[in-house]
Formats: sequence, structure tokens, C-alpha cells
Amino acid sequence: MNLINKGLAALLFLLPTLGWAAPAFLVDSEWLAEHIDEENLIVLEARYHPHRHYTVGHIPGAVQVQRFRDLGDNQGSPLMRFPSREAFQATLRRWGVSDDSTLVLYDDSNTALVSRLYYLLELYGFDMAQVKILNGGTVEWSAFEEMSKEPTPQRATGSVTLKAANPALFVEWTDVYDDVLSRRDPGVVLLDARPRDMYTGQVIAHAIQGGHIPGAVNVVSLEGTSGQKWKSGEELAALYRDVPKEKTIYAYCHDGFRMSLAYLQLKYLGHKDVRLYNGGWSHWGNELTLPVVQGEAPYSGDYEL
Repeated sequence: MNLINKGLAALLFLLPTLGWAAPAFLVDSEWLAEHIDEENLIVLEARYHPHRHYTVGHIPGAVQVQRFRDLGDNQGSPLMRFPSREAFQATLRRWGVSDDSTLVLYDDSNTALVSRLYYLLELYGFDMAQVKILNGGTVEWSAFEEMSKEPTPQRATGSVTLKAANPALFVEWTDVYDDVLSRRDPGVVLLDARPRDMYTGQVIAHAIQGGHIPGAVNVVSLEGTSGQKWKSGEELAALYRDVPKEKTIYAYCHDGFRMSLAYLQLKYLGHKDVRLYNGGWSHWGNELTLPVVQGEAPYSGDYEL
């Protein structure tokens, strides 16, 4: 066996043990501590309960993100439809964001909240090489560094310029109804990222109806995290093992946070075409004319035929 073949054989032997590289957008508290004083770096915090930015504390200098007001359509129905380009651009500028800013996002919710922010930045064409997520969020930082209760001074207004929403990254309810319910397009997988008891209809919360959209499969995106951190690539691959990489994924949850986490997880795993349902279950589950399935199966009753 020549040297080249020996090298290839050795590489093939090692591949099963190499594992998954960590997502390039995830950073730890040590990385942030080293870069936090850089001029163009902006830290953005989204808490499940926004008041804790002040009562519990935040990373020094962090700008507060109010998850509903800042990341939804304040005049829309439901409120968590995607904000318009103009509204989201104005929000980013209020935070001091410009085109050359480096953004570090963190939350106290297993990165589900900042996944929504990350997705919106990508939807509107921000340079995603400049966006990082603090893996472990508030727990990661407070374990090694101090939190602050002092209000963050208002930053100078930014000048970021966003692009039109990328139509390849989202779908409306009409797309779901046409592609999944009506035509049963074999190239599309509808993914419900909510907890299992909400998918089955055992628990009805924040909507008139319980259950799921006919045809949806259930993968609970938060099961890909533990202790505020992402699980390993191997564990994420196992979680999504039944979702084919070659198919188009339409993902939804209730308010748009868990589906955004699913979006990031799937893209990390190599899925090329992942689109989020603008409005999600907070739209579908409150429209009494739209069909709903209850139970464990994607389809049931008339929708099985």
C-alpha cells in the first residue's frame, strides 16, 4: 500500500471518531470576555421575562431586547408575525447596529429567544458572519463573570441597511395548506417544534384549538438543548434522524421562537432548505376554519384518506 492509500485508510478509520464540529456561531463566556470591549461589538439580551434585565441583571453594556415588542409585528394578527423590514431596521438602528457591527446574542431560554433574532437578521440579509450566540446564555456568563443591574447607556443610532425579506426562508399559511394538506407534496416535510403534549392536543394553550396541522411531524427543538447549552452534534442528529436532508422543511411552533431554534439546528445539521411558517400555531390554531388533527399521528380521520 502506497503512502497516499495508507493516509486515506487512516482518515477513513478516524472519521467515526471525529464527531461534529461545534456550530461556528456559538461562543462561550471566555470568548465574549476577550472581545466585549471591541468598538463595533454589541451585546443583545433577550429574557423570557424582560423585567429581569433590571431585577436580576445583565451582561455589562448589554442592550435589552423585548421579545414580543422587538421581534414581532406590533400591528399584526397574530403579533408574532415577522416584523416588516422597515420596522426591524428601525429597531436595530435604535440598538446602535450598523452594517459593520458584530452582534453577540444571548438569552435565558436555551437560545430559543435569540434564535428568533438570529433568524430575522438572516431573513433581512444582515451579514451572518458577524453574528454570534452565547452558548449557555445568562448561566454561562454569570458562572464566571459579574452581571450588572445598571441601565445600559443609550448607544448612538446605528445605520444598518437591511434587504427585502428572503422569500426562500419563510412560508405563509396558504403554502402549508396547498403543499402539505392539498397536494401532499412528497418533497416537503412539515415540522412542529412544540412540546409533544401541545402537538397531540393534550394541552391547549395560547390558542382556541389544540393539536397540530394535518401532516406535521413532531420534533421538540428544545430537546436539543440542556442546561441552557446546545447538545452535541451527534445528539442533534439523532433528534432529527427522521427528517430527510434532501427535502424542504416547513417548520412552525406557537410564537416563533422554538421553530427558529429548529431552523438553526437543522441548518447546522446540513439541511439546505428550511422555511418558517410566518404566524405559526398562533395563527393556524386560532382560525376555526383551518383543519386540526389531534393525537400522535401526522394525519388522522378524513385526512388519512
